[in-house]
Amino acid sequence: MTTATYDASHVSSAYRQCEVITRQQAKNFAYGIALLPGAKRRALSAVYAFARRIDDIGDGTLPRAEKIAALDGAREMTESVLAGAAPEDDLVLVALQDAAGRFAVPVGAFFELIEGCEADVRGVTYSTFGELEHYCRCVAGSIGRLSLGIFGSADQQAAEPLADGLGVALQLTNILRDITEDLGNGRVYLPSEDLNRFDCTLTPADPDGEGAGPKIDGAMADLIRFEAARARQWYAYGMQLLPLLDRRSAACTGAMAGIYRRLLEHISASPQTALERRMSLPAREKASIAVSALTGIGMPRRRGTQIARPSGGLSPDLPAAADDSDTKAPAAAADSSTAAPAAAADSSTAQAAAADSSTAGGDLP
Repeated sequence: MTTATYDASHVSSAYRQCEVITRQQAKNFAYGIALLPGAKRRALSAVYAFARRIDDIGDGTLPRAEKIAALDGAREMTESVLAGAAPEDDLVLVALQDAAGRFAVPVGAFFELIEGCEADVRGVTYSTFGELEHYCRCVAGSIGRLSLGIFGSADQQAAEPLADGLGVALQLTNILRDITEDLGNGRVYLPSEDLNRFDCTLTPADPDGEGAGPKIDGAMADLIRFEAARARQWYAYGMQLLPLLDRRSAACTGAMAGIYRRLLEHISASPQTALERRMSLPAREKASIAVSALTGIGMPRRRGTQIARPSGGLSPDLPAAADDSDTKAPAAAADSSTAAPAAAADSSTAQAAAADSSTAGGDLP
């Protein structure tokens, strides 16, 4: 296989384009990506930019058939990067191909992301949590594994399922945040087994606009708290990844996961608010979580007893109210005694992410 090569200035332009896309569109991820050293930051921006392109196809306004065709085109783009034949005029693919040459990026994971987006376009629903878990692994676990390829790990075999599990946690948070919005777009993600357990009904909007609008019935607050408790289990499992990463990569991961973990607690504490509007964290709170991640505050350390991968069954039982202590640190299993000192300049990098992403648009899981 002959890999297409481009001059350094063209590759630099490609990376700059990806970093612009990331700053403008990654409302939450930008805080973590900003904590990485230059080479890894550029590579992860390339991964994000292509993932954003795929995600935008699924969430766009094209007719279903055209979305399916565009996703097939994204598969061809992925194959071109795998073949080392990224087209010169596609700066995102040029940057991604260069990143894959510098790091062990599992580019094939984009096929899973495309599969998940195609499920969205086709309006797939989920009977069991096991089915939903597969979807979460496609659209978010894939991003975790792509990111891990850039981060690297001393124990890649142990790290990969943890990165995948952390993606599941983030996607579950997205699903709980966007229940009403997704319903308006004709999508229902919560498993029917869980809806039935809590006697809830989610009726999506008629895609042709001829029937009734979206409708929510039943004990949704209890269901949301149930799913939030399940997501906490996935966070606790996935955050065990951090001690397997170098400090800056752990800070990046901790910032991204910490922002979503904090958002989950807000949703769990006020389910009705989450159903009425799209909840988010203020920029100052996101920056604070990123700084804490960089300095090591609240980051988990390896312990003798490891948290097992959550099961896919109907667990946990109806949870109690959210534990407020969890919202004081970016991750579960916090241990501030492991905090590592950081230079003031490093902390200012995290704070600068707030300004960089203040005008960001949509957000990947």
